[in-house]
This record gives sequence, structure tokens and C-alpha cells, in this order.
Amino acid sequence: MAATWKIVELERNSKAPNKDGVIVAHWRVEDTEVVGTGDSAVTHYGSSYGTCSWTPDSTKEDYVKYADLTEEIVIGWVKASESISADDIEASIAAQIADSKAPKITTGVPWS
Repeated sequence: MAATWKIVELERNSKAPNKDGVIVAHWRVEDTEVVGTGDSAVTHYGSSYGTCSWTPDSTKEDYVKYADLTEEIVIGWVKASESISADDIEASIAAQIADSKAPKITTGVPWS
């Protein structure tokens, strides 16, 4: 299992100052684990969605122009954000998968 981080949307300033500075990143993290093989294979899934926000400053040395951004750069910003814990998010997703594999509550009826 390896959680996959994805940036699904960016919000940016449309006017000066800091035109095109990213102010919000919408992110999703997903992971899956397949248990079994063939027709009996079951895929267990976990995910998390959130946003991070910033106040861009085009005068800073590490400022990246919107046109030069890559998903990897923005994922780095998200993971470095003080508003989230990447480790806690990935642990939560692993717990979702573990719960899916061994649910605490099951449903059904004992008759056919």
C-alpha cells in the first residue's frame, strides 16, 4: 500500500497584487489494497479530501509562478502546510482499509 496524493483543483488570485498566486489547493489522497485473487479478489479503499490555503507573496525568493507550477510542487506545499499532518492523513486512510477488511459491524439476515 502506498497512498497517492493528487491535487484536484487550484484557486488563484485573478487581480494584482500577486496575480495568479495560488491561494487554495484542493487535494485528495487515496489508497487501495486487494485481498484475494481472481473472482474472490476484493479491493479495499480509503481516501481523504481537503484544502490548504496560503497568502502568496511574489516578492519572496521561493515564489513559483503559476505557469511554472507542477503537481509535485503543490503536493509539497500541502504536505508542508501547518494545517494538516500528511502522516495522520495516511494513517487514517490505512485505518479505513483495515476497517474495510475487518468491519466492526456487518449487515444481513440469517434466513434466505
